[in-house]
Amino acid sequence: MKTLPAALVALALAGAAAQAETSTISPNGSRASAKGADANFTGSVIVDPLYAPNEHTANGGGLVTFEPGARSAWHTHPAGQVLIVTRGLGWVQEEGGRKREIGPGDVVWTPPGVKHWHGATAETAMSHIAITNVRDGENVAWMEQVDDAQYAAD
Repeated sequence: MKTLPAALVALALAGAAAQAETSTISPNGSRASAKGADANFTGSVIVDPLYAPNEHTANGGGLVTFEPGARSAWHTHPAGQVLIVTRGLGWVQEEGGRKREIGPGDVVWTPPGVKHWHGATAETAMSHIAITNVRDGENVAWMEQVDDAQYAAD
């Protein structure tokens, strides 16, 4: 059995790998951060887009950072949402339910159509990755703000 020189094998593998690369890399810093819209958030919120839906996926993702006391308005998602807490402490609450604490490593699944809010605790900032599914071109339906009394209630 005849073997090829190692240099030829490495060259052939490198060429095959270069031709097979179809992944897209979106470098850190290539997606602009944005302040959370006042109509949708209370307090200081920064949204860092991670990826948008495309022809292969029906969801988008972003890193959302809430300063202490900041929170989303009440809202629903027509196809649901996953939150992955990356740092700090926060709260999530469904309409009619209790306010629940969330922290690093916690994963929250909110089913389609469930009215809810989420944000930082009063004393601690919180960041989460939000993966939001899209249905019929929509990913969120924003509603009224969470007022200070609702936010402070247990």
